[in-house]
Amino acid sequence: MSIITLTTDYGLKDHFVGALKGKLLSEFREATIIDISHNIDAFNAAEAAYIIGAAYSSFPKGTVHLIGVDIELNTENQHIAMQWNDQYFVCADNGILSILIQKIVPQKLVAINIHDRLPIDANDIDVFVKVACHLAKGGLLNVIGKEIKTIKEVTELQAVIGDNQIKGYVIYIDHYGNVVTNISKKIFLEISKGRPYEVNFKRQTIKTIFPKYSDIVVSEKYSIKDYEGQKLAIFNESGFLEIAIFRSNPDTVGSATSLLGLSYRDVVTIEFRN
Repeated sequence: MSIITLTTDYGLKDHFVGALKGKLLSEFREATIIDISHNIDAFNAAEAAYIIGAAYSSFPKGTVHLIGVDIELNTENQHIAMQWNDQYFVCADNGILSILIQKIVPQKLVAINIHDRLPIDANDIDVFVKVACHLAKGGLLNVIGKEIKTIKEVTELQAVIGDNQIKGYVIYIDHYGNVVTNISKKIFLEISKGRPYEVNFKRQTIKTIFPKYSDIVVSEKYSIKDYEGQKLAIFNESGFLEIAIFRSNPDTVGSATSLLGLSYRDVVTIEFRN
């Protein structure tokens, strides 16, 4: 089975997603096409990287991930394809892959160079379709691109590490209004070394990061319902620090983003005490 996943900022109101799937099936009728998300904020590389990073490991080896976010070919963004963890990623060189792989060396990386082989009226997504289908059929990267060693790094929203602090940023707000930062559990464990800590944001503090949401219930005297509406922090299933309101409902009682005032790019720090 040949799988091609789609992650875009196209939304679902317009025809773009349907047309993209039609092009893929016209090129490779046997492909299995899976939607990861089409609601990435427009041109938001950090959000796209988080979403694809949270999802890709659920797919089998050989899966091709087409990332249609900020894909226009220009003097700053070339088109690239990458093999990493035995899967393939096709996108523009706009920082998404550098955020995704976190300085880990990919198995192979190429700058796509097939543009002049396509019809004169072919657009950027046509290039991605051609490359994704080629890879899904078992084709080699060096057929569609020239090997490169480096890609564009986005440092603006990377966590900053100090001896006694990790400074991170909000990179994603999910359906429940939970706020995800770019502070990974891996970095936290490396820096914390068992020291006491506080999570600080917007003049508020959380002193415990729980393994899971329900661990906020710390007393048998109270039911789970008694803890509803309290703020908490966890490392989510993708391994990133998440700030939430326990059992929040954005449509009725509010959420971490509405009740705590956290928005995309806001600063969240973990302070350690010796």
